[in-house]
Amino acid sequence: MPGETATDRAERVGSAAYRIRHHALTMGEVQGQGYVGQALGAADMLAAVYTDQLRFRADQPDWEGRDRFLLSTGHYAIGHYAALAEAGLIAVEELDTYGSDDSRLPMSGMSTYTPGMEISGGSLGHGLAIAVGMALGLRHRGSEARIYNFLSDGELDEGSTWEAAMGAHHHRLGNLTAMVDINALQADGKTDTVLRTEPVADKWEAFGWYTQRVDGNDVGALLAAFDNAAAQAAAVGRPSVILCDTKVGRGVPLLENREKAHFMRIEDHEWRLCRQQLSAGYEGKAAR
Repeated sequence: MPGETATDRAERVGSAAYRIRHHALTMGEVQGQGYVGQALGAADMLAAVYTDQLRFRADQPDWEGRDRFLLSTGHYAIGHYAALAEAGLIAVEELDTYGSDDSRLPMSGMSTYTPGMEISGGSLGHGLAIAVGMALGLRHRGSEARIYNFLSDGELDEGSTWEAAMGAHHHRLGNLTAMVDINALQADGKTDTVLRTEPVADKWEAFGWYTQRVDGNDVGALLAAFDNAAAQAAAVGRPSVILCDTKVGRGVPLLENREKAHFMRIEDHEWRLCRQQLSAGYEGKAAR
């Protein structure tokens, strides 16, 4: 924003991340369970892209000139809905319908239901391939729109992801930025015990991508990484990837330390404690 200092910018995005986490807890309580931990962990990433990077019109979700955000990890939809509400693309009040019959906010993201949801995610490993095709198509049409693709580290187990990464480099898709949430956890256990992908930064660099790795829960570091990626952006150029190390349940200590954290069951009496911990942490950070 014009005249905004770096500190003001970080505080603005940090405040949005706090509200996204709050919204995620609200939606999670509707069902009593879900992928709340991932939403909390990725909130800073979502806040940075939706409140600082994406070009869109809240009153025209299908505006042709918009940047596209593709949620490859469909089960992260709870966090995406919170970001869409923060961006004004859906009403905050609608979040109370999350996962309910006839809701526009199903538990896994569906493009046919939700304004601002560009693709239906679910079968992991497909998102980057769609992003490559979309970025190439937009370039052929002369569009200046950019593609942001959100992936999980578990999706790096899929060969289709690496095929798409190779294709993006081949076609020199400088209008494509991938964001990888590296929370080191999958449905079957810790990522490094399921299929080791490290050194992951070296792999992306070997595939020809402009690669950055940052603390995905550090707003300042995220914004710097997005700025660097934006500086690289061009109709023809290197695709960019931002590898974001995050912590499942970030901001709520009760959930950060939960053993079975991929799909969480949270007891009725715990929701209030989760909100208290989230607020206390945010207020304590603001006071420093």
